[in-house]
Amino acid sequence: MSQFPDYYKLLNIPKTATHEEVRQAYRKESLKTHPDRLVNASQAEIRQATERFQAVADAYYVLSDIKRRQEYDLLYRSRTDRTTDPESSSNFFSGMFGQSGANQPEAQQPDAEGVFVDVFEELLRPEVERRVPWWSWLGTLSGGGLGFIVANLPGLMLGAVAGNRLGAVRDAKGKSVAAVFNELGGQQKAEILRALAMKVLGSVL
Repeated sequence: MSQFPDYYKLLNIPKTATHEEVRQAYRKESLKTHPDRLVNASQAEIRQATERFQAVADAYYVLSDIKRRQEYDLLYRSRTDRTTDPESSSNFFSGMFGQSGANQPEAQQPDAEGVFVDVFEELLRPEVERRVPWWSWLGTLSGGGLGFIVANLPGLMLGAVAGNRLGAVRDAKGKSVAAVFNELGGQQKAEILRALAMKVLGSVL
């Protein structure tokens, strides 16, 4: 039998932790383990961080939901083979969690990146929007060029303003924080994660 994942130890919280304490603990641990923060790491280091990042997301997914936490705590009390090994969390979802009845399907392991963006959406939004105003700039240049062709300098000014506003609408429309964050390059993601670490942990990791 696989070892049992100790989600309380993974998040460094007591069994009596409140929902808000679980959330704050997840924020800290996920920032420490986010693989996109490791820009110059080896493949082995990135793989290890990714596994840990997933296990931390699993811990938050289970402990942040009342029903899932109750089910987990029932199992937790009966197991003495608890571990913080990330592999145990993967085995937990694929083989144990959510199978309290014969007709009940096993629980699906959460998407770690999706959990991260959901929890950090409020803090991520200004960081993401500050870095990707592509359509605003393109609209400004295009509008300015067309305006200059039609009405010289006054047209350039009006066209640039109009193009910028249209581009800003395009930047904002239909783009979730998750979608924009996932489209960023590795270096940009690393910069954003460092900025979040300053806000959440008070230091650069």
